[in-house]
Amino acid sequence: MTAGQRKRRRGRDVDGILLLDKPRGISSNDALQQVKRIFGARKAGHTGNLDVQADGLLPVCFGEATKVCQFLLDADKRYVSEFTLGTCTTTGDGEGTIVSTSSTHGIERDAVEAALSAFLGTIEQIPPMHSAIKQNGQPLYKLAHRGIEVEREKRTVQIHGIVLTAFRNPHIIVDVTCSKGTYIRTLATDLGDKLTCGAYVSALRRERVGEFELANAWTIPKLEGLAQAGHIALDETLLPPDNAVAFLPRAALTDDAAYYFTRGQPVLVPRAPSSGLLRLYAAGDRFIGLGEILDDGRVAPRRLFHLQPSGSKKSCAREGA
Repeated sequence: MTAGQRKRRRGRDVDGILLLDKPRGISSNDALQQVKRIFGARKAGHTGNLDVQADGLLPVCFGEATKVCQFLLDADKRYVSEFTLGTCTTTGDGEGTIVSTSSTHGIERDAVEAALSAFLGTIEQIPPMHSAIKQNGQPLYKLAHRGIEVEREKRTVQIHGIVLTAFRNPHIIVDVTCSKGTYIRTLATDLGDKLTCGAYVSALRRERVGEFELANAWTIPKLEGLAQAGHIALDETLLPPDNAVAFLPRAALTDDAAYYFTRGQPVLVPRAPSSGLLRLYAAGDRFIGLGEILDDGRVAPRRLFHLQPSGSKKSCAREGA
């Protein structure tokens, strides 16, 4: 084994999903590297960037669970955010510099609620310059840091719910449930435009990703405490990878079907739906992969999982903070 191979394999094999409560003030990648170090894990990835000034739920996938990252990236999200009216910043949040201020005198709760209702449903957003979206291979935020602003294409997103939960002019609290790709900073600035006073995100907390809730997340200090007891205690915080795809229909395979499925061959699954993806399980309720139903009714492997049998994994997370 070469030195490079030894370096790539550094760390232990860990499989599962950690619901992390990312603290404010560090990047999502910094948070990922911290928990990866705490777990001593060889492979890990997070499932949807949270800005440095934001906190809240950041699912981290270890090992085989990285194969379900995309499902969490694509999942709906819920945020609770504080918008400050009457101020615009260069970034749309508190990390930027103030570029303008306006009076918010006379703005009442009813006017804010009416303005927010216009965002409900399918809307278009222009991504902020201070974002990780790439244009001609260059992240927009790098261009923004050099003082360069470029034209950005509008994106279509879904706002499933948007509720004003507190009004203390100039500060408001907004609860938003939305599709992937939604920028809460853009919602704030667009709301400020509607109210003709400007606005920015002064606090942002992600409460939900798909079916995962922040109430079940773990803080970094709590994980560091568990690490003192060893890897077994840490691994008890992890959810099985199939929790991320619990919305998909499931089917149990016979021993023969599981054998052929795990070797890349389509198999017959009795009473399977007529189309779409399935979660497939072998004997002992062991999750072995995702399959897609073919036109002839067979189920073809689309993603295989090589998980060690375990009786200790949970179907929901313990309280973390």
